[in-house]
Amino acid sequence: MPDRLTPTQQRLLDYLRRRIAADGRAPSLRAAAADIQVSHAAVARTLRVLESKGMLKREGRYGRTVHLLNRAREVAALQRGRDVPIVGRITAGLPMYAQSQWDGSVTVDAEVFRGENLFALRVKGDSMQGAGILEGDLVICEPRQYANNGEIVVALLGGEEATVKRFFLREGHIELRPENPAYAPLRCGFGEVLVQGKVIGLLRALP
Repeated sequence: MPDRLTPTQQRLLDYLRRRIAADGRAPSLRAAAADIQVSHAAVARTLRVLESKGMLKREGRYGRTVHLLNRAREVAALQRGRDVPIVGRITAGLPMYAQSQWDGSVTVDAEVFRGENLFALRVKGDSMQGAGILEGDLVICEPRQYANNGEIVVALLGGEEATVKRFFLREGHIELRPENPAYAPLRCGFGEVLVQGKVIGLLRALP
């Protein structure tokens, strides 16, 4: 059973949760002391106690960066966010570097989506509904210019049209297979398909 918190410790912890939820980061010790009307030393002392009880951790002994921890003593979800660009249009090459093609960004859990240079693409149509990918969803993609059989990828067709399909390398051609029996698989020549990324997750569009 975790150690119980004193009213002072709980007060500081609740304050930190509110500020981090609002600002995305912890306030300075000086700001915290002023806001909850205690001394700077009292805040520092209470932080050390909260850290010893596994409620938070600081970067370095005197670090000003404070991370709240969950029950598993991992950084809490509200501090694990990372921004992933939403690609409005994919062209040949690595799309996440073409900032002019971005259509905003989405915040995802950095512990779940850990890859480098991730990008998101909004799905059009229902050809992948059998894989749980629906119209309007955002697929989160890891940049790749190759694929293994069976992987769901973002591919560029003919240098123009981006599509999300399941990839298969066949003898003499590439098959891009939908997950909806209403659509036929696409049979493409090797020079017609440019793999742009592997789908590693999705965010469901709100109704």
